[in-house]
Amino acid sequence: MVVGAIIRVFAIPGPGAFRLLVAALLLPLGSWLCIRAVRPSPERSGAEPSPRSVTLLALAVGVVGGIYGIGGGSLLGPLLVGRGVPIAKVAPAALASTFLTSAVGAVTYSLLALTTSGNIAPIWTLGLACGLGGLIGGYLGAHFRPRLPETILRLLPGGLAMVLGGLYAVQLFS
Repeated sequence: MVVGAIIRVFAIPGPGAFRLLVAALLLPLGSWLCIRAVRPSPERSGAEPSPRSVTLLALAVGVVGGIYGIGGGSLLGPLLVGRGVPIAKVAPAALASTFLTSAVGAVTYSLLALTTSGNIAPIWTLGLACGLGGLIGGYLGAHFRPRLPETILRLLPGGLAMVLGGLYAVQLFS
């Protein structure tokens, strides 16, 4: 997370680069998730990734999450779901990961704001509002998960990723 934040501040500054990064990340991720939800890979169904591959994936997601400025669980969760891990298993880990990496990211960006020019400090009211929304969403998700088919639960993050990636791409070219 810290490495990603430093890369973002010093190597990829500016809103245009950020929008390009987000669109390039979310559009393929969302497409892959939707395809995997509709047509799961038969040789992979039920096979969860190894602890080593999850650790390497988490490291990569931490760096990308730091560049992106978000908690890693919001990227790691959809990737694990796309790899076939049940949502009931992914959700608690993704929430814990998102909380931890968001806290580290907020502190890192706050410290970087003291040493660089430009406005890179977190907007605390926005972060707290997103956190509150995440708590409410987590509660609602836990409540509705048993009532919704697994395919719908797998399509939702993919569809949201595609819509958000598309919005960033439109902003990039407008």
